[in-house]
Amino acid sequence: MAFRGPKAWLWRWRRNPLRRRVDVVEAWVVVGAWLVTLAAGVIAGLAATAAVEHGLARERVEWRQAVALLTEKAPGKAAGHPVTSSGEQVWGKVRWTAPDGSRHTGQVRVGPGSAAGTAVTVWTDPHGELVTKPPTPAQARMRSSLIGVLVGLSAAAVPFVGGRVLCGRLERRRMARWDAEWARFGPRWGRNTL
Repeated sequence: MAFRGPKAWLWRWRRNPLRRRVDVVEAWVVVGAWLVTLAAGVIAGLAATAAVEHGLARERVEWRQAVALLTEKAPGKAAGHPVTSSGEQVWGKVRWTAPDGSRHTGQVRVGPGSAAGTAVTVWTDPHGELVTKPPTPAQARMRSSLIGVLVGLSAAAVPFVGGRVLCGRLERRRMARWDAEWARFGPRWGRNTL
């Protein structure tokens, strides 16, 4: 095993008679790719986080609770007979009145065996359509943060992969030049060694 001295940082920018122009270009490509990767990831992640959190905050403001009534008896027995895999709730048909006075019907999860006319709390959007319960502020922060991290990583992957591809092309070009030079001078060295 050969002894290698201490690693020279920033060797591609130092004065060296063996340094080639392609070494400096590759160094700048690496630096540029890392800077763009970092900037793209942070900017995209923060923008996605803000957009998702804003959307979830708007849902908390616009979505309202409404009281809906079961239109027919829910399937199952009220004594806890499992109808679904969870055994806790089944789908029941309900109707409710939207804030604009229009009547709507839909299906929501209710207790097994609930009687027709049983009041059920549902969440509706401004048009009176059924929606899920909006997330709490803590849930919204967690969800928007996770989405921001995923979007940031995805956005950062594009310039990172682009930089790696460009460095690979520079390496192949450098090796092709090396092969051409070796093909030119290699046979001369072979005669002198005998």
